[in-house]
Amino acid sequence: MQHDEQEDKTLYKVVVNHEEQYSIWPADRENPLGWKDVGYSGLKAECLAHIETIWQDMRPLSLRRQMEDAAQNPQPPTEALLTEAGSEDDLVERLANGSHPIELGLRPEKTVAALQVCLDRGFVHLHFPQTQGGTELGIKLDQNESDLSQADFESQTGKVRLIGGLTLNYTKVRCIADIDLATLSGQGHLEIITG
Repeated sequence: MQHDEQEDKTLYKVVVNHEEQYSIWPADRENPLGWKDVGYSGLKAECLAHIETIWQDMRPLSLRRQMEDAAQNPQPPTEALLTEAGSEDDLVERLANGSHPIELGLRPEKTVAALQVCLDRGFVHLHFPQTQGGTELGIKLDQNESDLSQADFESQTGKVRLIGGLTLNYTKVRCIADIDLATLSGQGHLEIITG
């Protein structure tokens, strides 16, 4: 195969895409969609050597811009994001400390009808948007503890209190969520189950 490459007399051109990523393409062929000439052509080895000298940063342009923007405009940490070196156990502690904004994770649509389906099967997804990356927990509802008496599902008003258990980061917890049917969001927290 190395012998074939040495005898390859095909003329190539150096091309670049919108992400400033470089490649070579046979000079006699139309550029692939999304690629344009940089004005350099030659044998394969020459084109590859040229790319090596001009392509110093392999990151796509959009990633470089995103990282530069993040460096110039760092996001201030919110109270919910302050963690000790991202300790997994800390997530349980944080969610068990105080009340946190919570949203129902309903699929395919975020509707009261979708919530009713979840309630009927005894399982809901709750999303804590202010944790790093957003935390979504699958909760097995406790039908005896949960309270739907303040909800009018037909008019999509009122509140529900959803209570259920799960294991998060090897810790048994109960999740308590007070949800407004009009917005399908509310406040929630975890209680660590001991013993």
